[in-house]
Amino acid sequence: MPRSIIDSSDEKLHFAGHETFPLRYGWLKKAYDAVRREEKVGDIPGSIFNDERSIAEFGVGRNMVFSMKHWSLATGVLNAEDIPGERNTKISTGPVGHLFFGEGLDPYLEHPGSLWLLHWMLASKPGRATAWHWAFNEFHEPSFDRELLRRRLAQRCEELSESGRLGKGRATSGSTIKRDIECLIRTYYSGSKGSRRAPEDSIECPLAELGLVQMAGLGELYRFRRGPKASLPDEMFLFAVLDFWESFYPDRRSFSVEFLTFERGSPGQVFLLDEEAVADRLARLESLSHEKLRWDESSGMRQLYMHRAEELERWDILREMYRHDMQAMAA
Repeated sequence: MPRSIIDSSDEKLHFAGHETFPLRYGWLKKAYDAVRREEKVGDIPGSIFNDERSIAEFGVGRNMVFSMKHWSLATGVLNAEDIPGERNTKISTGPVGHLFFGEGLDPYLEHPGSLWLLHWMLASKPGRATAWHWAFNEFHEPSFDRELLRRRLAQRCEELSESGRLGKGRATSGSTIKRDIECLIRTYYSGSKGSRRAPEDSIECPLAELGLVQMAGLGELYRFRRGPKASLPDEMFLFAVLDFWESFYPDRRSFSVEFLTFERGSPGQVFLLDEEAVADRLARLESLSHEKLRWDESSGMRQLYMHRAEELERWDILREMYRHDMQAMAA
């Protein structure tokens, strides 16, 4: 059985935080710009989220302000660092925020790779969106409804509580789990009928465009859509392979197709790719990486070799993708 990153990771596990609001267009840029302004003028970065002026600054209610902060941290648009002896965390601008907004490479999330990057940041590792990681890496039912998801996540949280993984004496309440499941489905499926929300909410959750969750029949039955993903750029797939390698298996020098398809936290799991879709992607990485990665299927094993992978900088790969595509559009 693949190892559980939730059990083995040092990341603090978080549930809820989104105030039941899925990510909306425009929120990440507003949050990044506000914190960047604070950094420039010498204010305490992130103080805007705890300030009365936040409602006027962002043009949303108090709960939505907290949700904006949550999604910005969960996607890497902002970073949070614990301060010893203090309850508050130190907020700063993060790598995804720098890429999209600081460098201006995709401030309005128009490039197809941007939504895949946000999804990868949410689901590839546990942390501020632990339920998202669990759903894409540990939950494997062919179809499901809200109640099945809720029961399975509740069971998993009980295991984590008993093992002490949630912290000494900590547990996750049933209401928290229910809110996470509701928000998870609304993040990836825009046509949900069973939730009480404004009609425009289904339009405002960008990750629904990825088509990762579909209806599986009548009623409120869903399924994860596994298979090829035409809108996923090869550069984003390469970024994910390098991130997976550096984060969890830095000493490994090769990976099989099966490992990169089925191992928890792998590109195959997070992007819901089947084995042949992963193999097709891997076969193109040798050229894309300028032979710093090597693909070999001569022995029938189909292996990706990390050859000179240390020379690849995954964020530079994305920068080059955005700049190349912007130039192509301008030509």
